[in-house]
Formats: sequence, C-alpha cells, structure tokens
Amino acid sequence: MKIGIGLPNQVRNVRPAVIPEWARRSEKAGFSSLGTVGRIAYPGVMDTVALAASAGATATIGLISNVLLGPVWPPVMLAKEAASIDGVSGGRLTLGLGLGGRPDDFVVDGLGPRGTGARLDRDLETYRSIWRGKAVPGSDNPAVSAGSREVPILFGGATQASFERVARSGEGYIGPSAPASMIAPAFDAVRAAWTAAGRSGSPRLIAIAYFTLADADAGRANVHDYYSTISPETADVIAGGVSAGAEAVKATVESFAEIGADELIFNPALDDIGEVERLAEIVL
Repeated sequence: MKIGIGLPNQVRNVRPAVIPEWARRSEKAGFSSLGTVGRIAYPGVMDTVALAASAGATATIGLISNVLLGPVWPPVMLAKEAASIDGVSGGRLTLGLGLGGRPDDFVVDGLGPRGTGARLDRDLETYRSIWRGKAVPGSDNPAVSAGSREVPILFGGATQASFERVARSGEGYIGPSAPASMIAPAFDAVRAAWTAAGRSGSPRLIAIAYFTLADADAGRANVHDYYSTISPETADVIAGGVSAGAEAVKATVESFAEIGADELIFNPALDDIGEVERLAEIVL
C-alpha cells in the first residue's frame, strides 16, 4: 500500500506560503502523492491553487484532489483548470470528485446542492469533451492545449449511486475520512459494482485519514471546526478519529492495508511544516 500526504490547504487560516515548501518536503521524503481537501466557504486555499503551486514546486510526486466538489464549478472552467494543472505537472494529476452537500459552497448563481449527482454525470461529459479538444460552447476555440490528456478521475461518496458512478465513469474510489472498518463495506461495494459493469482489472481504492503529531488538541480542534457546519455529531466523530501520535498512525496504516486500500493519504490537521518529516519517520 502506498502512503501519501495531504496539503494543509483547508486547515483554518492556513498560511498559504507554506504549501510549496510542504510539497517540496513531501516529495523529498518519499510520499506517493500530495492530496487536497476541497471546500470554498472556508478560510483556506482553493484546492486547484494548492495543486498548481505544488506542481510547480515538485517534479515526480502524484497530485490528487480528495475530493474536489465538482458540481460547485461551471464544468468548462473546471475542465480547463484540471487540464492546466495536469499539463504543467507533466501528467501527475488525478481528479478526485465529490458532490458537495453544504449550501454555502455553491457560490455560482444557478448552481446549488440539489440534483448534484445528475449534474455531475452531465459535467463529466463536458470535462471529457473539453479534454479531447472540442470547442467551447459558443466559440470556435478549444479550451485546452493540443495534446492534453483525459485526466484520470476518481469519485468519493457513500451511496450506491456513487459506487456505480465509479464503475461507469471512473478509475477508482476515494473513501471518506472514517475508520477502516466503516470504509471496508464501501470498498466491497465498489468492487462489486466494477465487476457488475464488466470492467476489467480492479478499481483504484484510496483511503484518507487525518493525523496530528505536534499538537493533538489543536489538530482535533481544527478538524472539528472544519466539519462543524455539517453537524456537531459528525464533527465529534471525525475529530475523534484523528490519528494522534505515532502508535495511532501505525494502527491506521495497518487497518487500511488489511481492507485492501491501494493508497492511504494522511491529511494534516495542522499547517506545521514539521509534520511532514514527523509523519515520514513513522510511515516511510
């Protein structure tokens, strides 16, 4: 199982200048991927900006949005953003997409938190049309450079519709931030949907988990704050599941390896740059 690390782009009031150095140190340490957490209505750094900055600061490490809220974006704009990041990184981007359910993230007129599944399915057609060099609607010009590739897509979500979307339109699945025992049924459901759809090979299965090593209380407080707009109960559960300390991190690695995750990405609960080396010493 590969081990990646998240960028601190959605730690409350993250210092944006830390992101390029975080990316450089993560690549030097040997992590497989750099991930982002996506939200608009929160005082952080936009996931596409964090990924673009990381692309410029690194040369080999994978880049993944886990997950970017696809339906909050106009689809042509997101298709161009993704193709641009993938291009400047030399083809290192994987686009992890989710639906989004918090109304305050839908800041574009005409978009909203209803009907997001159907809208994402339509948007996927637009993404791939743009990546194949089709003209922008109403224009004779394509949006992306000639030679752009179709960016690999993974999906998040916890419903049967999400699992079937993986089998129909994606390369794999990203589980939510929850213990391995809760993610295992979703992994099994994705595998079953994949087989039922007649797909060859196996879906790529990504797990994510929060960690904090320098300050457990501050880390848990940050995670709780991020999820508090969903519900206090949800925030309590996710904050309580943060891997705090070396032994907890090791146990998390073991638990996700046991359920067959292809990659585990540890999302930071702090923007303390030293967390990169602290985590690397434990898991790499």
